[in-house]
Amino acid sequence: MHEDDKKNAVQRGNFDPNTVFDKILTGELPAEILFQNELVTAFMDIQPITTGHVLVIPNERAASLSELPTTTGAEIFKVGQSVAAAIRKSNLQCEGINLFLADGVAAGQTVFHVHLHIFPRYKNDGFKWSLPDRYYSPPERSELAAAREEISGHFNL
Repeated sequence: MHEDDKKNAVQRGNFDPNTVFDKILTGELPAEILFQNELVTAFMDIQPITTGHVLVIPNERAASLSELPTTTGAEIFKVGQSVAAAIRKSNLQCEGINLFLADGVAAGQTVFHVHLHIFPRYKNDGFKWSLPDRYYSPPERSELAAAREEISGHFNL
């Protein structure tokens, strides 16, 4: 996590975005816990996009994906997948599911503790994605190949 990202953190609702999840994990702040194991905790978002909005976080703070152990990352998505299935089976309004994880200020991250959003979607739920105009004009294959080359030079699995 870049220090500039932490400096640009948005403080909302009288909480410090750098510690709010730590306080939930220690019980200092209340939360409606849905699931918890040794690696992750899932709880209801207090600012839900739609009813049923759940967050899944690692129990040990990692501000960004690059700081997150891969086993914990896998557990976050495993639990997220189970939460999504549970939402679909519930009586909550749900015609689809979004999974969203912001990594960095430019991506929309405001709390610097990795967290996966899982929220039900339905027609006229009020949530909108805004895509840039360039989305509708795909780049040349050579541009895609150049980006792939750049990424592959740093890819490790």
